[in-house]
Formats: sequence, C-alpha cells, structure tokens
Amino acid sequence: MYRIKLFLDSADKEQMVHAYRNKKVSGFTTNPTLMRRSRVQDYRTFLQDMVGLIPDMPISFEVFSDELSEMEDEARNIASYGENIYVKIPITNTQGKSTAPILNRLSKGGISLNITAIFTLKQIKEVIPVLDSSSHIIFSIFAGRIANTGIDPMPIMKEATQLIVEYSNFEILWASPREALNLRQAEECGCDIITMTPSLIEATKNFGKNLTEYSLETVKMFYEDAQAANYVF
Repeated sequence: MYRIKLFLDSADKEQMVHAYRNKKVSGFTTNPTLMRRSRVQDYRTFLQDMVGLIPDMPISFEVFSDELSEMEDEARNIASYGENIYVKIPITNTQGKSTAPILNRLSKGGISLNITAIFTLKQIKEVIPVLDSSSHIIFSIFAGRIANTGIDPMPIMKEATQLIVEYSNFEILWASPREALNLRQAEECGCDIITMTPSLIEATKNFGKNLTEYSLETVKMFYEDAQAANYVF
C-alpha cells in the first residue's frame, strides 16, 4: 500500500496484537514512556509476552539505565529474548555522553539496534563509523519534535537517507509523527520506516478523500454534536 514500512508505536498489548493479526503494520516500537502510560508493571514479562505473540516482526525494546555499562548489559539481556528484537539505545545518556562506544560493541556482537532520540545529522555522522555494517541498524530521527521547534525536518531526513545509502542493513526511521501527512513526507524523503500511533494509522484512511465531501462531513459532525449536547440560547 505504501512505499515505506509502517511500524506501530505502542506498548498496549491489545493494540499491538490486533495490528499484527490484521497485518496493518510491518513492525513495532515501544519505549519506557509508552510502557508506563500503558501501565506495564514488569518489563521482562511484557517483553516475553510480546515476543511470544509477535515472533516474526521486528519489535524495538529500549534500555532504561543511564550508565553506559549498564545500558550495554541490559541491551544484551533484552536481545537474548528473540531474534526479531531491536534494542533501542539513545544516542546519548542524560548527561549528553555519546553511546557510540557501546553501539560499537553491540553492533559487532550482531545485536540489531534502534538508535533513538536522534535530532541532528551530526549525531548520525559521528556514530556511523563505529557501527558494524553487517549488523541491522535503525536510526530513529525525531522529525515530529524537530518540527515542533519551527525547523522543517524534511531536509534533515533527506540528507540522512543519503548518509546510509551504501549500507544495506541500515535504515532511517521517521519518528514522532504529528499528522498523517508525515507518512507521505517520509516517503518523499526516502525514509525506510515511519512509526505511527493507532490514531494516526486510522487517519491515513482519509488519504484520497474528496475535500468538499470531507468539509460536509465536518459540518455535520459539528451540528450533530451540538444537537446531542442540547445547546440553546
């Protein structure tokens, strides 16, 4: 349907299994924030459950420590639960210290990585040389958050795709989308993957809709809601 791979961004078990069974997506991403919102109590149990339910699509699980040595231990532990797991490692820790040293060792160990919280081309350029090109790597660039600063993310995304063109196992992911249009923009930039929430995936159903008809639907929605609320003057 799309030229780009669509990953569901969620830590809701029912949402993830539904998307998997209905073949709506090509993979999944999670993070500690999403897991907390979904009230995941036990990380290990959640990981085991999801790999058991979704054994043959890529799923990203993120480390949660801040010390690089602990991150590395967690990454190896997380990766041991399934061959379809991508371990999410932030591009730096909370002190701004680069995670390049552990990315080097983990990639050389054959662990698939999702390098996350990337905002600049400089960050990608600095980390590419330390990565093992035979390992599977996703670069998650937070295009939506970049846009929130008033900067157009598309030039960054386009250049990022060119930085990895010679690496067959490296992929660029458009992260933190804010609207359905971002899918089309990600395709235009040559991105390999975009993550989307269930509501944004649902919104893509409007692609190709006649705008006059959409206008009328919106007017009807406002009218029906006003009637249902019994508003009067």
